[in-house]
Amino acid sequence: MAQPYAFSLSESLMAANAGVSLKSTHFDVDAILKMYDAVKPLAAEFGIKAPRPRLAGFGYPHVVSLGVPVEFPEDGEPNVFPLIHAPEEIDHLKEPADYLAAPLIQQRLNICKELVKRRSDAVPNFIGHILEGPITTAVLLMGHDFLTLPYDDPKRAHRLLSFCTESALHYIEALHRHFNLDFPVKPGPRGIPDDFAGMLPPEMFGEFVVPYWNRIYDGLKATERNLHSELLRESHLPFLRELNITRYDPSADQYLTPELLRRSCPCLFMSRILSWDIRDLTEEQLDQRYRKIAESKPYIITFALDDMSRIGKIKQLLKLAREMEK
Repeated sequence: MAQPYAFSLSESLMAANAGVSLKSTHFDVDAILKMYDAVKPLAAEFGIKAPRPRLAGFGYPHVVSLGVPVEFPEDGEPNVFPLIHAPEEIDHLKEPADYLAAPLIQQRLNICKELVKRRSDAVPNFIGHILEGPITTAVLLMGHDFLTLPYDDPKRAHRLLSFCTESALHYIEALHRHFNLDFPVKPGPRGIPDDFAGMLPPEMFGEFVVPYWNRIYDGLKATERNLHSELLRESHLPFLRELNITRYDPSADQYLTPELLRRSCPCLFMSRILSWDIRDLTEEQLDQRYRKIAESKPYIITFALDDMSRIGKIKQLLKLAREMEK
C-alpha cells in the first residue's frame, strides 16, 4: 500500500536562508518577501512548490484580541504572558467590544493588506492561526495555575473554559466579517489544536474538555473533525471516538507511538519524523525509522527541513518517501 507523506521547509530555516530575523517576518513586509523569494531555489532543489508569501505563523491572535501581552524574540518563538493572576479575576472577564482593535491585531491586518497589495501570490486573509483550543487558551490566559483550577475551583474552571470557547468563536466571526468571508461559515472540514488538553487526566476529560471541543466544532460547522493535541495518553484515545474525530495529529507526543496508535486510535492518525530524529539519526537509521512508522499505516508521514546542515539527510529521506508513496 502507498504511504502518503508531506514535506516542508520551516520558517526558521527560511529566515536563516534569507539572512533575516524571525521577528522581522512578523512585522516587516520587505523581510517577508525577501525570505520567500530567497527560498525559491531551495524549493526547486527539493522538487517542491515554493511556499507563498505570508505573515509568519502565529498561534495567538485570539488571546491577543483579549489583551494578552506578547514578546517577540529576534530569532525565537513568540512568548505570551498571563492576563489572569488570581482565580477571582475570572469573575470579571469581559469580551472586547471590538475583537480586532488590539494594536498587534491591527498591525498584522495592515501587513497582510500590504503583502497582498505588493504580491499577487501572497496568502490573503492570514494574520495567524485561527485559534488555540479551550484548554490551551485557558493556560495562555492564566498560566500553568489553570491546570490545578479544575481540582480547586471547578466552577471557575468551567467559567473560564466557556469564556475561552465563546470568545474564540466570536473572534473568528469578527475576522471573517473583516475579510468579507462567509459567516456563518459554510460547513466543511475543521481542525483545532489543543496541546495542553492532555494535562487533564481521563477521569476529568469528559467534563472539562469534551463539551468545549464539541462547542467549537459545532460552532465552526465541522463536517470532519481534525485534532492536533500532543500530550494525550492511550487512555484518552476513546474520547476521540466519542467526539467523532476524523483525523488525529499527535505531533511530538512522547506517549503515543505509531504502534500504539495503530492498536488503540479510533480514527486516522498522522505520524512525524521529528526534528531531533533528523538531527541525531544517520541516513540509514532515518530510513529504518520511516519504514517502521509506515508499518503502522498512518494516513500521512510528515517531516521538515529546519537546518541547512541536514540537507543530505533530508534528500535521502525525501527520496524514500517518494518511492514509498508510489
